[in-house]
This record gives sequence, C-alpha cells and structure tokens, in this order.
Amino acid sequence: MNVKQLFDLTGRVAIITGGSIGLGRQMADGLAEMGANLVLCARNEERCAQAAAELQQLGIKAIARACDVKNQTSVREMVEVALSEFGRIDILINNAGVSWGAPVEQMRLEDWTKVIETNLTGTFLCTQEVGKVMIRQERGKIINIASVAGLGGAPPELSAIGYHASKGGVIAFTKDLACKWAAHNVQANAIAPGWFPTHMSNRVLEHYGELFLSHIPLRRFGNDHDLKGAAVFLASDASNYVTGHVLVVDGGQSAW
Repeated sequence: MNVKQLFDLTGRVAIITGGSIGLGRQMADGLAEMGANLVLCARNEERCAQAAAELQQLGIKAIARACDVKNQTSVREMVEVALSEFGRIDILINNAGVSWGAPVEQMRLEDWTKVIETNLTGTFLCTQEVGKVMIRQERGKIINIASVAGLGGAPPELSAIGYHASKGGVIAFTKDLACKWAAHNVQANAIAPGWFPTHMSNRVLEHYGELFLSHIPLRRFGNDHDLKGAAVFLASDASNYVTGHVLVVDGGQSAW
C-alpha cells in the first residue's frame, strides 16, 4: 500500500465518546475527512446530533447517540445501535472526560469518584463492550485520550489530583490492554494532549495561561487541527505495528 492508502479510512466505522465538542469533535472531523463513518455519543444527544449533521456534509454517514460512559447498560445500548446501523466497529476513541479542581486535602469523595468513574471506568466499560466486537472481527483500533497530566505532577496552582490520577490510570490501562489484545489484532494506543483551549480547560487558561505558556517550548496552545493527524494515524493502517504507545501532543511541554 502507498501512504495515501495507509491513512485512508473510507468505510471504516468509528465510535467517539464526547465527540460533539472540543477535542472529540476535532478528532471526529479528522476521521470523517479521511472517509470514516461515525457514531458520536455523549450525555447531550442533541449536541451530538447537530455535530453528526454537520459532519455528514463531508460525504460520510454519522449518527448520534446519548450515552453515559459510567453506566454499563447505556454503553451496551450504544454499541448495539452502532452494530445495528453499520454492522461493524473498527475504531473506538475513548475521549469523554471530566475534571474537578480542589486542593487534595479539601476534595470531596463524590468529586474524586465522578472524575475516576468518567475518565477511567468509562474508558474500561466502552473498551470492554467494543472490544468484544473487535475480538470477533480479529481487527480493531482503540485510542484512549489520556493527557500530559497523566505523565507526572503539576504546579501547585493546578489542583486537580483526580484528573491526574485518572489519566495516569488510562495510560497504564492502555499499555496492559495492548499486551492482552495483541493476539486478536487489536491495537491499543493513547494520545496525551497538552493544553488545548476547550470548554473544560478555558477557565483554567484564563487564570494561568501565561504560566503554562512559559513551560511550552513552542510557546502556544494546541489549535483546532493539532490532534487530527495523531488520531488519523492511530486509527489507520499506518499504525498497524504500533500498540501500547502514548503519543504526546503538547508542543514540547513534557520535553523539559
């Protein structure tokens, strides 16, 4: 295959959790531009439906589904809808996530639990259900959205220990999953984004943006296109010999 064929996603089916806005929508754009059909799911089905309608203008098929990744029944129903609509699932991007800011000594258990259940348990539940399909197919690509927050600590100004712990867990989960499912021709990798202006990060960037920029060698935050290539690479045949890898997209922040 030539390089264009390696990256071509025409006819592939991708589920993207949290795919209607932010980084999820950016990755949905990238996969759709390369020909993939999409299942966009989040708790807000109306927002997913709007995104799906816009993406279909690229000539692909996209459907929306309400899904709470913390709820096993909700995840199973979402996967059943995807199979009913497309008959296969080639790609899963576990992108749904939340954060909560509070000093460690003051963080409430319910806030810690919400972050861990969404970011880590949600990744497990979606992977488990989609993985059953991929194992039967003997083929699949799982992309877990981690974070540079999962690679280490952060300045005291950034009090989000639950988020850091959950993303560190996603990285370890990805590596172990890659070892477990390699025999089924399922590649599992993670993307660790740095700072991107999104609905979730904007408030933090308003207060500490200059501080964070001083630790990014490229001296800018991620833009609306910086994750597309990483997602397409890990979703395509170009990465068939890549598994258990964490692809860092952070402008050099973790290189200091």
